[in-house]
Amino acid sequence: MSIHPPVIVIRGAGDLATGVALRLYRAGLRRLVLLETENPLAVRRTVSFSEAIYHSHITVEDVRAERADSPHCVEELWERGSIPVLVDPEGKSIPELSPEVLVDAIIAKRNLGTNISHAPLVIGLGPGFTAGKDVHKVIETKRGHHLGRVIDNGSATPNTGVPGNIGGHTIKRVYWAENKGIFTTPHEIGDTIEQGEALGLVNDTPIIAAISGIIRGLLRNETPVQTKTKLGDIDPRGSLSYCGETSDKALAIGGGVLEAISSHIFNKRHA
Repeated sequence: MSIHPPVIVIRGAGDLATGVALRLYRAGLRRLVLLETENPLAVRRTVSFSEAIYHSHITVEDVRAERADSPHCVEELWERGSIPVLVDPEGKSIPELSPEVLVDAIIAKRNLGTNISHAPLVIGLGPGFTAGKDVHKVIETKRGHHLGRVIDNGSATPNTGVPGNIGGHTIKRVYWAENKGIFTTPHEIGDTIEQGEALGLVNDTPIIAAISGIIRGLLRNETPVQTKTKLGDIDPRGSLSYCGETSDKALAIGGGVLEAISSHIFNKRHA
């Protein structure tokens, strides 16, 4: 029996969106298109397909993504096994791409323009969406017992502002800009950092590490930032391999998206 994979558009190409894309790609759903901004600010750059915007291509866990210059390029990239990443933060290309599935994986904690009419199946990740109203399904993104669950009615857990617990640490492991300016850093992802050491500076204000560990996420040096821009995160578990691997959280969310899409496809075929 011949099955034609649906076109799936994912808004966002950061680490969580990348985890979703990897889960779908490995399940055989390879007609994927990721939409990003012109200047992505993902801190987990080693596992974010958004880096293709800066470098023309990136490989995460043996899956390659390439920057697409226009929607007309996506077929060519699919044919060579790549995932297209297109600069289109407003989703203007969605009508032309005509997706069967749209996944909002921007993780903005609010809806930035995704509409339930954008595709036969529209999925929103995390808070900011209501299943049955602006999307068909919502996926829980908060770490804990319900992570990755598919929500058919209602919304995900509201944003608490407190990062999930990793290695016994929550708020101390993640760093945000306290003011607008230029972020500079002598560090790279994968560096070991000690408590009390400077992760970097925003203008002349040092960002001091509250814990010791390995830098798992970090904005590139000399990045312009706004107040509350995420700058980086430190993993207290100390495993260098985690820097190049998609997180358990991203894969769990990807599993929820895969479940919702699989249900949609099979229910449609047997309707």
